[in-house]
Amino acid sequence: MRGPIAPPQVPLALSRADAFDDLVRDAADRLERRWPQLADVEFAVQDVPWPQEAPPSDGDPVPLGRLIGADKDRPSRIVVYRRPVEIRAKGRDERALLVHEVVVEQVAELLGLSPESVDPKYGEE
Repeated sequence: MRGPIAPPQVPLALSRADAFDDLVRDAADRLERRWPQLADVEFAVQDVPWPQEAPPSDGDPVPLGRLIGADKDRPSRIVVYRRPVEIRAKGRDERALLVHEVVVEQVAELLGLSPESVDPKYGEE
């Protein structure tokens, strides 16, 4: 009789998508501690951007993240695109760093600040 390789509470049992969700959640939590106004912002993961979401070709035609502004029925939303980030990162550490940088850049755009103002360690790691 076959069973799971590892129990569900063991990190080995996490899918790549679940592990990526955790990276986005960690980056958002880290920034929310510094910027309490982010408590109302939704952070989401989408596998790939929809074709109409791609920016005009400016050297990097596939975006890594997107800020969707608030409207009357919905708060601001920051979306990180999983597959484009995974393709650019070679390992878990590099992926975690890239996810954090994408989240910082989108928060900076939302707050109208530079990424270095949002997170002083931006670009250093």
